[in-house]
Amino acid sequence: MNDGTLPPRIGPYLVERRLGAGGMGEVYLAYSVAGEPVAVKVIRPDRTDPHTRARFEREATIARTISGTGRVARFIEADPFAEQPWLAMDYVPGRPLSDVVKDQGPLSTPLVASLGALLAEGLAAVHAAGLVHRDLKAQNVILGNFGPVIIDFGLGAFVGASKESLTQAGAVIGTVRCMPPEQALGELDVTQAADVYGLGTVLLYAATGHYPYDGARWEAVAAQVVNPEIGPDLSGLPDEMALVVAAMLAHKVVDRPSLEEVTRQCADLVRLLGTSPARARRALIQETTAKDHPTMVQPQPDAPMLDRLDSLERRLREESASPAENVPASSSDGESSPDASAESDVRSDVASSLVSVPEPSSERSAEPVPKKGRPPASRRVADELRKRYAMGPALAWSKR
Repeated sequence: MNDGTLPPRIGPYLVERRLGAGGMGEVYLAYSVAGEPVAVKVIRPDRTDPHTRARFEREATIARTISGTGRVARFIEADPFAEQPWLAMDYVPGRPLSDVVKDQGPLSTPLVASLGALLAEGLAAVHAAGLVHRDLKAQNVILGNFGPVIIDFGLGAFVGASKESLTQAGAVIGTVRCMPPEQALGELDVTQAADVYGLGTVLLYAATGHYPYDGARWEAVAAQVVNPEIGPDLSGLPDEMALVVAAMLAHKVVDRPSLEEVTRQCADLVRLLGTSPARARRALIQETTAKDHPTMVQPQPDAPMLDRLDSLERRLREESASPAENVPASSSDGESSPDASAESDVRSDVASSLVSVPEPSSERSAEPVPKKGRPPASRRVADELRKRYAMGPALAWSKR
């Protein structure tokens, strides 16, 4: 239940509890009106200049198109121009790889190889859509009954959004340990090779429990990462995995393998170790999934949450029935945003580069304000349904 210190609502979602926090912001378990659990991340205010918001909007638009893999948590929607931007993704039952390694120790070589093959296969589908994650790390890989799933896609726009991002002491220490040299040097337009490097840090951590570089302060870690004379710490890494991971952590972008090569090398290694990729996947799930752990259970709204969702559903219907043109542009708390004019200009620039992309939902309105001309199909269907409801008998709602 909401303990009173949480935001009651983020966009069209009702918040139940806080799941965690990190350098980017806070994550909450929330529910859609239909009762579907989602993970909603609210972005820290110091990451939200107008141009970063616009970049996030572009990447969020692309993230919605990702298909062909179940290894990435599905991106649902986002509002880059809320007072605090947020994005909603599928809630993935399971534990972060970082927690599994801390609780159970490093994974065996066949399981690490299986992990590498599965994640590289999933990342290839994401790269085919034109996205780069930019923040792969053990905390962003969830292990559950389906196997490994990558979360936090869509947040790439905020990672390395400015060269000053590395100067925020205490905010990026966990990320900089897994950051490729080109990103640590401040390059904003990193390539897919950055994710190959990030995946290499994930596999190293899974096999050894440590990162390629470490230090007491993030500055010391970053200095090692960007220095071509300092190689990654591969101590404890089994010889069978060393060649694969070392290549993924190469300092130069051109020296890193492609994701297809990583998938093939990891699958070959699994077979060399006496099993098959499919059997290794099953073993990975069996050995990393604590059946009695509460995070393995898909959350369900309790009775009080169902009452709150009923109220939200009625409110959203009322909002959608009112003329959208009369809804003033405002931030989520009803006050005007200080950067409203700047964000409006940026939003216009972004909108002109996209084709028929609906704006994400927010607290201000249940659906986007349409441009002049023919209303969108969703609005036409909604209007027709409201007419039919008005002519038909009243629907009786019961609480069970």
